[in-house]
Amino acid sequence: MSHPFPSRNSSPSGPFVRVNGKIRAREVRVIGTDGKQLGVLSLGETLTLARAEGVDLVEIAPNATPPVCRLVDYGKFRYEQAKREKESRKHQHATKVKEVQLSPKIDPHDLGVKLQHAIGFLCEDMKVKVTLKFRGREMAHTEFGFQVVQKFLTDIAPYGHQDFEPKLIGRGITVMITPLPRNKRAKAPQLAEGETVSATPQPRAESNPPITPVPIQRSPRPLPELAKSDGFSNNPFAQLEISR
Repeated sequence: MSHPFPSRNSSPSGPFVRVNGKIRAREVRVIGTDGKQLGVLSLGETLTLARAEGVDLVEIAPNATPPVCRLVDYGKFRYEQAKREKESRKHQHATKVKEVQLSPKIDPHDLGVKLQHAIGFLCEDMKVKVTLKFRGREMAHTEFGFQVVQKFLTDIAPYGHQDFEPKLIGRGITVMITPLPRNKRAKAPQLAEGETVSATPQPRAESNPPITPVPIQRSPRPLPELAKSDGFSNNPFAQLEISR
């Protein structure tokens, strides 16, 4: 077989790494547990040295001549490799571009929501492409679109800077925003659900004063008068005339 089966210890998503008996070279360049080079040794001698120190022999540079192997615990090696990959992915966020679309007649609340999304992208080190599209007769008054874009850029200035001046291309205005360095960037706002971002702080409405309940005074109902004839109230025979 030209290609051996992958080791059970190797990660299925990462590159194939040969460990211990899976290494095929007769001689390898060895790096000790302390990071120092031990020279070129035969594979048998290196495996014996790894067993004596209680670690694994991991091939880290298979294309070198001879291949470079390291004496290290394989579990620790995989952890360090995954940590390095995670750090490298963090620095790749700046290459991603997120798009935010606006309109000349956008509602102020919708503009605040778009601004909140753009600030979130910039705080994650992503670029933001702002696009404003004109429809129909809106092309006759492009100055209103430029005013909306300029207000958007003013509100987002603490988090990113524009790469160039807004340009009218076709039936829309386009501008690219790059996040500021973290030491010069404003902190990401922590907003409650339904709240939007605004550069000008709005005064909060004062809470209504508590309402004091007013007791209602009711006059007592008069008691029904009892019939004086026989001591019973509502006597049906009180008005009855008896003929003799």
